[in-house]
Amino acid sequence: MVAVAMVALVLGSVAMLSYAQESATSGPQQAWHGHRGHRGYLMRELNLTDAQKTQIKQIFQANKATGLPLIQQMAANKKAMLEATVNGNYDQAKIQQLANQQAQLMSQLIVQKQAVRHQIYTQVLTPDQRTKAEELRAKQISRIDSRIQKLSQAGENSSPQQ
Repeated sequence: MVAVAMVALVLGSVAMLSYAQESATSGPQQAWHGHRGHRGYLMRELNLTDAQKTQIKQIFQANKATGLPLIQQMAANKKAMLEATVNGNYDQAKIQQLANQQAQLMSQLIVQKQAVRHQIYTQVLTPDQRTKAEELRAKQISRIDSRIQKLSQAGENSSPQQ
């Protein structure tokens, strides 16, 4: 299970899309493809060759030893959080400690994920594929900007009137 999560996480990095995208033309179910769906989508969009897919798989394997322990630690940390809050328990100091540990692990995982993306981008993709990847990145940024704007508007509409 942890190995599958690691592979899914690293494969998700190829997507250059950090999380599910919901566009104006698709509903939430269409937007969330899952890790395998995103990977397949990007492989099609970037038109990866079999040789490139093999290279990417090798990059994932080479980085698995670094990422897997982080994912295992995150799972253990999540379990500790669940145990710390059983039956509605709330120990703010303990929860803060676990949250800080989880943030540190997430930080390390994000750095590793970006290193893998960099490797794929610089060692595997052709110049045309890099251009396409940047187009996909620009679309992602646009969707994020749109979400931020919607959240800002929702926040303004829900604030109490003076």
